[in-house]
Parts: sequence; C-alpha cells; structure tokens
Amino acid sequence: MSTQTQPRTGSNAQQQQALDISTLPVEQLSQLQQRLSQELEHLSNSHARLRAAQARFKDCIRSIKDGVQGKTAETPLLIPLTTSLYVPARPTKTGTVLVDVGTGYYVSKSTSAATTFYEGKVKDLDKNLSDIERAVGAKNGDLRVVEDVLRGKVLAEQQQGRQGGGGKDGEQGIPKGK
Repeated sequence: MSTQTQPRTGSNAQQQQALDISTLPVEQLSQLQQRLSQELEHLSNSHARLRAAQARFKDCIRSIKDGVQGKTAETPLLIPLTTSLYVPARPTKTGTVLVDVGTGYYVSKSTSAATTFYEGKVKDLDKNLSDIERAVGAKNGDLRVVEDVLRGKVLAEQQQGRQGGGGKDGEQGIPKGK
C-alpha cells in the first residue's frame, strides 16, 4: 500500500498535488486523520439527507399514482396539511395537482407531468448519491492509509523509547546483569 495520497476536494477545478504522508510528523498525521474523519462524517450525513429527499420524492410519485390519478370530482381525498394532519377535500380540477418546485413556489401540473417532474428529481438524486458514494469510498481509503501510517509511526516511536531507556522489554532504567 502506498503512503502517498492525494488530497481530495469537492471541486475538480483545483489542481491536486501528491503528498507523501510518511514524511509528516505524528501530530500532523493525527490532525489529518481528524480532518478526514470530519469530512467523512459530513459526506455520510449528506448522503443520508439525499436519501431522505429521494424517499420523499418517491412518496410524491406514489401519492399521485395511488391517490389522485383517475379520481373524479366526487371522489373524496385527504389532503395533508402537516405530516400528521389531513383534511378532507374534493378535487375541483381532476387530473391536475400543485407541485412544489422549491422555495415556496407551486406550479399546477397534470398528474403525468408531475410524475415526470418527480421522477427527474429522483434520477438527479441517484446521480448525486452515486457521486457521494464514490467520495465516501475515496475518503475511507485515504483515512485507512493515514491511520496505517500513523499507527506505524506511533509504534516506531514507542520502540525507540524502549530502546533509548537502556532496558529490555520495557525494563527501563535497570542495568543488565546486576
């Protein structure tokens, strides 16, 4: 396994430079390990939030197909006001729904256009999720390399400390043969 790693950034516009992490002192390796752990945690949280958003869009598609498509004006519906509060309603215009397109804007769309809109959102999130999964995999690899190098340096320092103490197997300060 190579002890060289390339710092990864969210932007491909920045030039990546190779860094030989085996030349870094333990303190800097520890800081690098901490930074990579934080970045990995952030990416994991972003991944979870995107998965939740994708699930909400899939719920919208299911709600359109199961609850609105093919209904007549006489068919009663329950409209969600919050996640736990629904009100009864009857559609005035069958075949159309209001779609939240973001930042408080709603657009009237046909049920098929609304389904297509949400399917596009799900597809876009699939791409973003795969990008994040690749980034998580790369950060995991970088973190493993840093941890391996850090572990090796700490062990080497411990062995030097034992050898420098004049003793054997941790018997520091006791002369041999007396």
